Amino acid sequence: MSTASPAPSRPQPVGPALMVIFGGAGDLARRKLLPALVNLRADGLLGDAFGVLATATRPLDDASYRNDMAQAVRGHLGGDLDAEAWSWLERRLHYERGDLTDDGLYDRLARRIDALDRELRTAGNVLFYLAIPPSLFAPTVARLAARGLFDESGGHFRRVIVEKPFGRDLESARALNRSLAACLAESQIWRIDHYLGKETVQNILAFRFANGIFEPIWNRRYVDHVQISVSETVGIGHRARYYEEAGALRDMVPNHLFQLLGYVALEPPVSFEADAVRDEKGKVFSAIVPIDPEDVLACTVRGQYGPGTMPDGERVPGYREEPGVDPQSSTETFVALRLAIDNWRWAGVPFYLRTGKRLAERASEIVVEFRRVPFMMFRSTPVDHLGPNRLTLRIQPSEGISLHFGAKVPGPALRLGGVDMDFCYRDHFGEEPATGYETLLYDALRGDATLFQRADNVEKAWAVVQPILDVWQALPPRDFPNYAAGSRGPAAADELLAREGRRWRTR
Repeated sequence: MSTASPAPSRPQPVGPALMVIFGGAGDLARRKLLPALVNLRADGLLGDAFGVLATATRPLDDASYRNDMAQAVRGHLGGDLDAEAWSWLERRLHYERGDLTDDGLYDRLARRIDALDRELRTAGNVLFYLAIPPSLFAPTVARLAARGLFDESGGHFRRVIVEKPFGRDLESARALNRSLAACLAESQIWRIDHYLGKETVQNILAFRFANGIFEPIWNRRYVDHVQISVSETVGIGHRARYYEEAGALRDMVPNHLFQLLGYVALEPPVSFEADAVRDEKGKVFSAIVPIDPEDVLACTVRGQYGPGTMPDGERVPGYREEPGVDPQSSTETFVALRLAIDNWRWAGVPFYLRTGKRLAERASEIVVEFRRVPFMMFRSTPVDHLGPNRLTLRIQPSEGISLHFGAKVPGPALRLGGVDMDFCYRDHFGEEPATGYETLLYDALRGDATLFQRADNVEKAWAVVQPILDVWQALPPRDFPNYAAGSRGPAAADELLAREGRRWRTR
């Protein structure tokens, strides 16, 4: 007699909590955080003992803040807005005007937190969200700590979400970690990376470890190489001030791309508990072979876009013509690099990473290309070559997974054609309104740190990137701009793979 499988358990609503958003009138709160809270409420994942206290410098009170956010949230969610869920959240929005450098603000915040705790019955639980410039992370945390707002002695939680960037090099990352550790326990520090809120990224572990057909071949015996690409069609927009200081390497590689690398390459954790997973990611970062300074130029490529035409026909300016950018800027808008992981699973398997702006397509994906089979059986047939099998994990814009392999073309002759087995999340599971922050906020409120970065892993990632930063600073590029907007990037990026008989996957 067969036994029916148990029905999957639904996620449970988070417990009581107050979310305090620094920079609560800013772009992140308007476009991502508040819409994500609406979606969580619509899914039944926020209970009634919940509220939001926002703070910023804009001259608003509770009523005007609610009105302002209502317009913003409706604008960003559009037809996906759950009116009932928004009405519920709107009543729980509160605002405190103030400057983060003003000590008086923190006294007022302490009083408002106590008052809202009593009103909303949030049990003393507070999630602080620092949607503010990185230069204000440490001083804001220090002022909160001075007023005892991180005290958990009553059995409640006090957690702080820190947005990237976590430093701009290894030294500043260490300094930031020291400053935060002086005021908070590591368990209270939640370093967020919004890429980890995407379904495909979270699915990597389930895909690898819940399917017996893939994990046995997920190693150097069968994998030829791995590509991790994050390409964007947009330019820098209004972020010139930030981007001129950061560049593509700092902005994307030690956080977004390394997080993807960590999930693809880690060993099976003993459980899905946060530290078990983060321990394994840390081992991957530790096993990345340091790039010697003399090898940096051979193992990395940097680029900057010039004027060009996008695929939709739009003519766009080059990076140096963007508002706020130095006309002689040497800031890179494209990065490609080759990394090696020196452990038993991945020895000899190159990992190629690339990211850039103003490229021909918007796509984030991981490609695992497998070794080719021996050709000997096909020497007396019309088949002249055997293509590689490829597994592609698409992160955006259409999240899904595809497997490329060879099959015989119908007919009397033995001819092979490439075919794809394709899975799309939207087609199979349906599409729910999402900003990419729902899972991350839900996990932070319920205390699951699996998708958040730990201090040691942040520093390990910067340690890999630091030699590249040093060499690039010492040897400014002489060929910028070196790719046209709307292209696939600089030719040197293709040569990086071509030297070893490989090429980037293109659609």
